Amino acid sequence: MAPGTENELLARMRTGDEEAFLLLYRKLHGPIYRFVLNLTNSQSVAEDVTQDVFLALIREDCGFDAGRGTLSAYLFGVARKLVLRHLERNRTLGEQEIPKEEWAATAFSVNADPVTDLLHTEGIEALRKAIVSLPKRYREVVALCDLEEMDYSQAATLLGCPVGTVRSRLHRARGLLLEKLQPKRDPKAAVRGLDPARSLT
Repeated sequence: MAPGTENELLARMRTGDEEAFLLLYRKLHGPIYRFVLNLTNSQSVAEDVTQDVFLALIREDCGFDAGRGTLSAYLFGVARKLVLRHLERNRTLGEQEIPKEEWAATAFSVNADPVTDLLHTEGIEALRKAIVSLPKRYREVVALCDLEEMDYSQAATLLGCPVGTVRSRLHRARGLLLEKLQPKRDPKAAVRGLDPARSLT
């Protein structure tokens, strides 16, 4: 049977179709897990929140309204609310370390130039620490728009703010990442990068 759209899969799931739930899970589990991981820097929280998101989806009164947006955006919103609750309860969450290999495997399926450029020039570990150290409002837009490649309008709906706010937060977040990582750069490398002779080759 063809996979169908998210809404079609949800409708099938509501009739007891287990395959439809598995298809939704396979499609959305990874992005939601990465989103939570990028916000919390905690594998265990990412696993727990992702599980809770799909448990919420199974409930009849999950609250999804197709007229207000996509199912994936709704589930990202559920994940965000669960993360915010968790962060309220655990102020010192950002101290847990994630193995470099896992961060590389889960966090960066991106095409966004500013973050990708930083990834290549600064390395995964430095960029990971910089993202986690951002204020929550900036971390969210980086996680949604740069890391999960969500468009601005979807992110704005999820975050409950205008598109312009998403754009300005993302611009500020990228600037903060550059500021945080700039002192770590090799001054000689920076000079080499500005060499006119090199730029012409």
